[in-house]
Amino acid sequence: MFSRVLLCCLFGLLVRTGAAQTTPAAPVSASALAPKKQLQALRITEAIKLDGQLDEAMWQQAPIATDFIQNRPNPGPPEKHKTEVRVLYDDANLYIGAVMHDVSPDSILRELTARDNFGNTDFIGIFLDTYHDNLNGYGFFVTTGGVQMDARYSPAGGEDFNWNAVWDSRTSLRGTDWVAELRIPYSAIRFSQTAEQLWGLNFMRQRKRENQAFFWNEVKPAVDGFVNQWGTLGGVRDVKPPLRLSLTPYISGYVNHNPISEEGTRRTTTSFNGGADVKWGINESFTLDATLVPDFGQVQSDNQVLNLSPFEVQFNENRQFFTEGTELFNKGNLFYSRRVGATPIGFYSVQAGDKEKILKNPAETRLLNATKVSGRTSKGLGIGVFNAVSNDVYATIRNNETGEEREELTQPFSNYNIAVLDQSLKNNSYVSLINTNVTRFGRTYDANVTGGLFRFANKKNSYAVDGRVVYSNRRGNVFHSDELIDDPDGYKYQLGISKISGNFTWGVNHGIESDTYNPNDLGILFGNNNISQGIYGNYNRYKPFWKVNNLSTYFGIDQSVLYKPTRYQKTNIYGGANTTFTKNFLTTGFNFDLNPVNRDYFEPRAFPLGNYYVRVPANGNIGTFVSSDYRKKVALDLNAGIRVYEQEERFERPRRFGIGFGVSPRYRVNNKLNFRYSLDWSTNRNQIGYVNPSRGDNGSLSNKYPEDATILGASPGAILLGRRRVVTVSNVLTAAYTFTNRMSLTVRTRHYTSTVRYLDFSRLTPGGTEEPVAYTRNRDNTFNAFNIDAVYSWWFAPGSQISIVWKNAGSTFLQANEATPLYFDNLNNTINTPHNNSVSVKILYYLDYLAIRPRRA
Repeated sequence: MFSRVLLCCLFGLLVRTGAAQTTPAAPVSASALAPKKQLQALRITEAIKLDGQLDEAMWQQAPIATDFIQNRPNPGPPEKHKTEVRVLYDDANLYIGAVMHDVSPDSILRELTARDNFGNTDFIGIFLDTYHDNLNGYGFFVTTGGVQMDARYSPAGGEDFNWNAVWDSRTSLRGTDWVAELRIPYSAIRFSQTAEQLWGLNFMRQRKRENQAFFWNEVKPAVDGFVNQWGTLGGVRDVKPPLRLSLTPYISGYVNHNPISEEGTRRTTTSFNGGADVKWGINESFTLDATLVPDFGQVQSDNQVLNLSPFEVQFNENRQFFTEGTELFNKGNLFYSRRVGATPIGFYSVQAGDKEKILKNPAETRLLNATKVSGRTSKGLGIGVFNAVSNDVYATIRNNETGEEREELTQPFSNYNIAVLDQSLKNNSYVSLINTNVTRFGRTYDANVTGGLFRFANKKNSYAVDGRVVYSNRRGNVFHSDELIDDPDGYKYQLGISKISGNFTWGVNHGIESDTYNPNDLGILFGNNNISQGIYGNYNRYKPFWKVNNLSTYFGIDQSVLYKPTRYQKTNIYGGANTTFTKNFLTTGFNFDLNPVNRDYFEPRAFPLGNYYVRVPANGNIGTFVSSDYRKKVALDLNAGIRVYEQEERFERPRRFGIGFGVSPRYRVNNKLNFRYSLDWSTNRNQIGYVNPSRGDNGSLSNKYPEDATILGASPGAILLGRRRVVTVSNVLTAAYTFTNRMSLTVRTRHYTSTVRYLDFSRLTPGGTEEPVAYTRNRDNTFNAFNIDAVYSWWFAPGSQISIVWKNAGSTFLQANEATPLYFDNLNNTINTPHNNSVSVKILYYLDYLAIRPRRA
């Protein structure tokens, strides 16, 4: 928890950072920017040996950045154990040499982790704002054990550790100090062609023994923004952006074993793939990234869940091409990258005849290629273009009598495109224009979304106004139908005014999403047809007081109504606080929300919205969490919450309530081996909801069941609700062993089970009225999912990797009498169900043109 707080709070845009001047002449407001420190880089002509020793004479000649200011846990005081950083450069690289003084070698923690993971260790980081726009930047970190981390910083993405660059570093212990030496090639960053560069610069040191973090240029928690609080780097002259051209070819092989393969198909199959990633620096500002015939088979398995809601499940993006360097494309949250290569749009409409059988129905769309071009000019204009192409996808259906097979198109050849313009402005402000487009070949529909965003802050960076306007357009027919799309045009707008700096911040906002607004072909929206408004506030104390290091609080009120027809939906009052105790670094907090009677217009799955809704009684929730000190070998995270509803007067039903808890112990055996276990349990009693469809059914009721046909005959289009008990349990066990700072093994095992037991049923009528019905069909169900992801990774050269992955996955959906609420019965059923197994080996090798080009005589 504490490392997550560090990453989010020190770097993210939600944290505003800072401290006092080294030798202040007068009191300075905690919400005023600290003075900008300056450092001069020294040009060198002799080669630097990257060994973590700093024994070349040039290091002693360079100016020193020192006198760091504490940011955590007590913002303001100067560091007691000095940090000294120097910067050198030549025609090809930037070099950073850092000496971190300490008390003794035992005070320097040095856990090994996989790349891009902060562990129980010290580190040093350098931040570069190469266009000096105070909004966008790079971060490069190295731990005492030599583990590398790198990140991008932007208003849209905050701190993005998915970005990876190719650079090198070495570390060493030297008495009571530790030393880091970094070499960052100019090909890893982007900058203008001006004769003399002026870059934003900052350094960060973490002393994990004391849970302290320090910045060279003071970063104040009460100031909005992070990049705008860096100092400056001068002295870099007559360097030219290099030709950034690299090729990373890959080959991969898979062995798959599927014990439940269809008759006539092989249970064990093999496949071999090949492709490449290409990076080309079009000029000093813009880079083209392309992946040709990509292979995403080794990414971490999705956390499958039982979805009882009217909305889709949003999964994390684990494919590196879609997580790296995408800060421009994420502006406005109009891009949900899982749409690219997603489930075919006709996947669920495939049906076999009476004498037919579905042999194959691919659940994913294979990409042919994906390309992105992005960069930022010296004037602060960011430009991004993303494009991906997927091929036709077919389902295969066989006639059981004749053996004849036919193919049914489930996804036509499709093109996905995004274009972004993002202009950085003074005072941490910006304006942006985004367009997303999906073009499908054949007789179906295309989609286009265009949005404009802005944020304007005053000169003191204390107040801001922000907003957006988005227009969605869809044209054509429903897939495999002559029916026209029913939401051709829609819009959204949002406007907010806020106080963004100081201990007390606040904001008000208002927005509308029309009933036909639909960005979901390349974005994600869980529900439109909404008018919302809210007010919120935060009060934070950043310096220690009493027995705690800090205090963060938040509170607010949200209210929404339907856009069309204009009808009340819900009101939500919420708040919370968290703090960290000074002596034991125990982090704890709580949250609450209060809701008067609400109307859920989405749960009935009846469109257009407005006539049917599920009445939700007034309710309140309170939750709490505790997280112990991660520096200890044994640490523990706990959370718990309870939601209580008022007694319903319309029916003699038991009171609704929900309760849940989570426990996550972790044990660090040594600096190489650690274990983490997470258990999450929840139950919702007497929950009222739409009866989830049976496997293979599109709706709640189906005429193929006599019990359903009786209700549908009496009331065609009836909406069936059920009172149910839902119990969900998730277990995740992760073990990680790090051999070296470039080689690691991780094993992650997850078992998930969710059981739904229906107690009684009712028919929903317009106006939220429920009529009890004598419905006898057993609608109980249980969903189980189990998977293992074992990943061995070896970065054998900069940018080059060998990975071996074993995946084991299986799931069951049990219905009616097969469903059981007993956890160990579900676990036993899941383990004994045949699982799909896959073993894969992937080798990728980084080829840099600058390194392999012929040398001139």
